[in-house]
Amino acid sequence: MTHFIRNTVALVSCAGLVILAGCEPAPTCSGDWCGTVVVVSGAEADVLLPPATRQDVGTAVSDLLFLKLADIGPSQRTVGNADFTPRLAESWRFTDPLTLELTLREDARWQDGTPVTASDVAFTFEVYRDTLLATIAGPRLDRITGMTATDERTVIVTFSRAYAEQFFDAVYHMRILPRHLLDSVPRDRLAAHPFGRQPIGNGPFRFVEWRAGESIELEADSMFFLGRPGPRRIIWRFVADLNTAITQLVADEADVLNFLGGPDNVQRIAETEHLEVVEYPSSVYYYVAFNFRDPDNLSRPHPLFSDQEIRRAITMATDRTTILQAVLGARGYVPPGPISPALWIWSDQTPGLPFDSAGARQMLASRGWVDADGDGTLDRQGQPFEFELLVPTSSAPRRQAAQILQEQLRRIGVAVQLTELEFNAFLNQASERQFDAVFGAYGGEISPASVGEVWGSAAVESFNWGNYTNAAVDGLIRQAMNATDVPSASRLWNAALTAIIDDAPAIWMFTPVTTAGVHTRFDNVSLRPDQWASTIWQWRVPPDRYHERDRFAR
Repeated sequence: MTHFIRNTVALVSCAGLVILAGCEPAPTCSGDWCGTVVVVSGAEADVLLPPATRQDVGTAVSDLLFLKLADIGPSQRTVGNADFTPRLAESWRFTDPLTLELTLREDARWQDGTPVTASDVAFTFEVYRDTLLATIAGPRLDRITGMTATDERTVIVTFSRAYAEQFFDAVYHMRILPRHLLDSVPRDRLAAHPFGRQPIGNGPFRFVEWRAGESIELEADSMFFLGRPGPRRIIWRFVADLNTAITQLVADEADVLNFLGGPDNVQRIAETEHLEVVEYPSSVYYYVAFNFRDPDNLSRPHPLFSDQEIRRAITMATDRTTILQAVLGARGYVPPGPISPALWIWSDQTPGLPFDSAGARQMLASRGWVDADGDGTLDRQGQPFEFELLVPTSSAPRRQAAQILQEQLRRIGVAVQLTELEFNAFLNQASERQFDAVFGAYGGEISPASVGEVWGSAAVESFNWGNYTNAAVDGLIRQAMNATDVPSASRLWNAALTAIIDDAPAIWMFTPVTTAGVHTRFDNVSLRPDQWASTIWQWRVPPDRYHERDRFAR
């Protein structure tokens, strides 16, 4: 999971850059409201219907088209309800521990002019909870028993129990949908409905055009009820790989790349006069997950990785600090487990499995894996210790890290075959569990509940590619999610992490301090670890810094 970026250039000339609307000159914008943000991405959006969106680009675009009820504040804290920013809801109060009353803004509108009402909120809750859609956010809403519209602007949210992240769950996970446009669509057809390719939202930008395989264009809603957006339009361009994206950024054909990758790319951007490197916290961690099931027959345990001692040995044979330094330099951390510094439960004191190659050899020998024939590879009963690792070609950090890991494991007698696949093929093979190990990346929401989305038993059919199940871990996750105070929640989450780390379902490789490349002409630039693009509407281009592409508008 992960996580990353895009771009498209504005209209220039037929002899120069790519023209998005043919070779006829476009009208020039007037006054002091111009500005085009060109974002470059190595992947295309999947769909622009928020409940059905599962990929990073689709989520990033959707966050500019659809609003939540409220958003997290600058502290990124997800507990309580004090540090949240109003969006569609202008105010809220708990009338009792299990009942939340939300009041919607009177001036909120859909981009077809229809008011946003409490009925839209109730409808959206029904959609996200519908098992026919199997939305990612659905399980996060399990402890909400209802969202009811009592009048045009009032929503009553009821909960099955009190817990630390009640308000967060009620307001953050759902992007509100237009009932008047989607209520008549059968739920089993909603994900494939044309609305997902031509959405009508309530956010700061309107959808303009989606050119399959090329770009998505948005234009600002000048009447947006939270204030006119800074840029007049945003364009995503889809390119083949990270190197192409970097090249377009340096060539001044793009404005933003939200993930630069390794130190060489960061240095290249830093040395480019019209660009700056912007660092921001990351909710992403990279990991190598072991398959607990035999890919040849998923009803059987994996012949290697169903054994905890083998998983622990492979983890202990991995020098993750060396890999981090080679791939990210000083811009990152070695996480102890499935966690990043963006989560409020992060602690440098959480112990991970140590790097101990000698200890790893001893553990493997205790399981009968020795180099009996002297060929440099461990074997047992005539079978060599070898396995396949799936890696996406779209991720330079993962490809580089996989090669180093392959060499490190070779030194203890373990042979790793790297299978590099184009991103969509990688996703398909990973989701079908056709691998021994897979190099994943996960960038869930900044709630600790994201731990359960990958490493809880209930997640087996979604992000838990390795088919990991552990009843003790499940119990600790449930207790942590149901805790009513922060100290108890913190203690239980750390207990769950410790249990997962001890079981070694994966090697948690690194979590980056994310570096983006951004054009220097923009003011008020900020990027968030959970939804990096959601603040682009607040960026500004001062008139005295207009670029050639800023002066074109539809």
